Amino acid sequence: MTGPLERVLGAFLADPAAPRYGYDLMKAARLPSGTLYPLLLVASAWETPQHEGQRPRKYYQLTAEGIRVARLELAQASARRRRVPARAGRPAPGSLG
Repeated sequence: MTGPLERVLGAFLADPAAPRYGYDLMKAARLPSGTLYPLLLVASAWETPQHEGQRPRKYYQLTAEGIRVARLELAQASARRRRVPARAGRPAPGSLG
């Protein structure tokens, strides 16, 4: 794990329930502009409004590396769920239940 990624994750974990916006995360992680979203494995782009007065939306998409990591992590999580049966009345580790 890189130092910048560790700082970003630490900023998120300082208050996991709090929503964070880009500038706030950059300040907390001491990162320059333009480095945050690549660390989080997403790319973003503003849409071109179709109608006058319409507010543009910002779209996010996984990068190629993000897709690779997401697939790997999901496969590992799925394998862990298959190996560790849940005890009666308790959700399996890592489940949302």
